[in-house]
Amino acid sequence: MVVLNKIYTRTGDDGTTALGSGARRAKFDLRVAAYGTVDEANACIGLARLHAGENAELSAALERIQNDLFDLGADLAVPDTGEKPDYEPLRITAGQVTRIEGDIDRFNSGLSPLRSFVLPGGSPAAAYLHLARTVSRRAERMIVELAEKPDEKVNREAIRYINRVSDFLFVAARVMNDGGGSDVLWVPGENR
Repeated sequence: MVVLNKIYTRTGDDGTTALGSGARRAKFDLRVAAYGTVDEANACIGLARLHAGENAELSAALERIQNDLFDLGADLAVPDTGEKPDYEPLRITAGQVTRIEGDIDRFNSGLSPLRSFVLPGGSPAAAYLHLARTVSRRAERMIVELAEKPDEKVNREAIRYINRVSDFLFVAARVMNDGGGSDVLWVPGENR
């Protein structure tokens, strides 16, 4: 259980922060940056949800993703060191990946196929969803880079999940653009 009695602790004044395991890392450490960027993506999704309007089904799916992104942050904040922890660390599961894939398929089924790339924009909700998508892609790049480090371990399901988040957000943006009807399409070389 999380209990936040005091918001500032002064323990980070030296430029370090505690992982969920208690180990301290520099605030610029790649692991810390990765789960911080996951949190940034989550905040962008919260902003997009403010503009989701009457689409309760989409808003509910986005809320599930926001909760899962906290799970992802917890997963990244407690690295697998190979030692038996005092508690079972929270990890992203294959079931969470399967669920978001089902959501992607369900929302995408009503959209017309694309014949061009989509420019971020259209409705306010779509623009914010595209922003969230790009931040989640940045988080994914950082998580993958972290996983490539020989002294770091990253849950493979976590990588799969963050990859699907950006896919979902792309589909969600099209849904919020009148089912793709208000998408702003890229016209290659249009301004030459």
